[in-house]
Amino acid sequence: MSSINRNINLDTLYRQVIMDHYKNPRNRGEMEDGDVTINMNNPTCGDRIQLQFKVEDGIVKDVKYDGEGCSISMSSASMMTQAIKGLEIEKALKLSKIFSEMMQGKEFEDNDDLDLGDIEALSGVAKFPARIKCATLAWKAMEKGLGNE
Repeated sequence: MSSINRNINLDTLYRQVIMDHYKNPRNRGEMEDGDVTINMNNPTCGDRIQLQFKVEDGIVKDVKYDGEGCSISMSSASMMTQAIKGLEIEKALKLSKIFSEMMQGKEFEDNDDLDLGDIEALSGVAKFPARIKCATLAWKAMEKGLGNE
């Protein structure tokens, strides 16, 4: 298979993963007993998010999000919540740094103890500078919420 066909197949797979998270969001909703609630928005496109965390002993025990926005913004929130649930705060913030590097089109540090999983499907967003803020909104909210812990 040529590299062009491989790239097209990978792009198709990534689009499918993004749309799956958009249509079947993980961890969407509100938490009644959250420790931290963060509200953020992206005024340039109208995306908004509310993140809620339950943190115990330095570990993200639960995380929920709610909001509205484009498929990239909401899919990224779904992927992020899925990835950080159960992680130590330090590792969640490290994962956010890796995601930020990926969004800047940089080579990101592959980390054995952190699995990007579905998040890697958002790597193509780096080619569209106007959409990077959409993809990073939930991550910035997470950094703001967990960075204050």
